[in-house]
Amino acid sequence: MALLVSIHDVTPALAPRVEALWSLCRERGVTPALLVVPNWHGDWPLAQHPAFVRWVRERADDGAEIFLHGERHDEVGSPRTLRDSWRAFNKTNREGEFLTLDAPAARERIDRGLTLFAQLGLTPIGFVPPAWLARDACYEAVAGAGLHFAEDDTAIAVLPRRRWVPSPVVRWSGRTPFRARASAVVADGRWRMQRHAKVMRIAFHPSDLDHPASARSATRTLERWLGDRQPARYRDLA
Repeated sequence: MALLVSIHDVTPALAPRVEALWSLCRERGVTPALLVVPNWHGDWPLAQHPAFVRWVRERADDGAEIFLHGERHDEVGSPRTLRDSWRAFNKTNREGEFLTLDAPAARERIDRGLTLFAQLGLTPIGFVPPAWLARDACYEAVAGAGLHFAEDDTAIAVLPRRRWVPSPVVRWSGRTPFRARASAVVADGRWRMQRHAKVMRIAFHPSDLDHPASARSATRTLERWLGDRQPARYRDLA
């Protein structure tokens, strides 16, 4: 029975809240994976924020597994089809960067991200598409890039064989007060209904701290699951 904890949207644009989530985890004995965005919304290139990059490297030295999390995270310049919009319905506010990309386009962005990470001294073990939305071809691109893990919102892919490990995920939405309260209710429901899952994930986002309801639920949920199982690392799945 394993528990994987991660912090999404790791970017200097959201640094104070990312660091607060890191502290929340570390104070409870968890070293979360960090899902790092190379250039958040096209306005926050990592290379221009050396202090934040140094913070990420230090967290990697502390044991945090690093993931590439898109290139810019948002969908600017990527028109959706009706099918794309249906897949993204109620999941993201135009933040599914890889939702519409075919394999060559996905691989191009992944390769640019990996090149940048290498220049900055970051060594990712996997790739997670923003909002967990991507076409199947994206996962082939991830494997082709030499990464070892990917995931969607139902399972984790262990690459290159693309062995999918079922893994429910608890996450929140702090975009509106209603969504914050509703996601707290869903988090409680997952504890009751999915407690016996072999591999469980908790995925924190900086916006989880924007509303008291989601912030309280995030803390309560982490402590509850830690009382039931041991924190694990993605590498353990291999």
